[in-house]
Amino acid sequence: MSRRWISPRMGALGAGLAVLCTAAPALAHFQMVYVEESALVRGGAQHLAIVFTHPFAGGPNMEMGTPEAFYVVTKRGDEGEAVRTDLSEYLTPISWAGVDNTAAAFEARLPANVVRSLGDYVFVLEPAPYYEEGEDKYIQQYTKMMMNVGGVPGNWADPIGLPVEIVPLDKPYANWAGGVFRGVVLSGGEPVPFAEIEIEYVNHLPDIEGHRFDSAGAIEAPHPAFENMSIKAGPNGEFTIGLPRAGWWGICALDLVAESEHEGKHLSTDAVLWVQAHDMPQGGAE
Repeated sequence: MSRRWISPRMGALGAGLAVLCTAAPALAHFQMVYVEESALVRGGAQHLAIVFTHPFAGGPNMEMGTPEAFYVVTKRGDEGEAVRTDLSEYLTPISWAGVDNTAAAFEARLPANVVRSLGDYVFVLEPAPYYEEGEDKYIQQYTKMMMNVGGVPGNWADPIGLPVEIVPLDKPYANWAGGVFRGVVLSGGEPVPFAEIEIEYVNHLPDIEGHRFDSAGAIEAPHPAFENMSIKAGPNGEFTIGLPRAGWWGICALDLVAESEHEGKHLSTDAVLWVQAHDMPQGGAE
């Protein structure tokens, strides 16, 4: 990821390596929970790809361990109770091919009764911590992806109660390309002032059936900073990003739990939210 700490006591060799690292493109880790379409007219069976990768570059992919949890949260009406449905039985290990390598990932083939009724479906993945050797730490990204059936709103704006999460202020499944998207970063249920946030576009279209990224149509960034864009949340944890192109956008708030550890090493506890934008059709009033 783009987070680096360099000791002031580094020797000349270490300083030289640091220069080489900062000259290379900054690639952010993103836990993907991908489906082709998030705004559905009617429900039905769904096929999801679950990959830990660098979405703009189409890799390299990271080896995923068995997720700690995978479920969907639904709610019917303003007064309805949120219902959590475990989906871990539908997870199947696969190998996912990226531009640079192939790594362990998962797919989920959900039967028609999972995404069936009108309303919102908040999919949540709690992955196993991943050891990032280059930074000598673990990364765990609590990830949300939302779908809707029939345009009937539900619990899209409700916190799930995760240790860390991004709560949308706009529907993640109903965005025009060229618009903006807003959200708030929470840790322990409280806003995180000035949280560090990374944004990446899914530049290489996932081929779910083929278990790979398709590079056809991928664009080339004019500068590495455009591949992994970094912003800061405001004093109340809120942020706004632009959505200049149709497709999927990943938003990742970094390292939200202070002094968190896993197996004796620092654990970066991140929150990820996926947002889909659509092109506006031509025509209509002039």
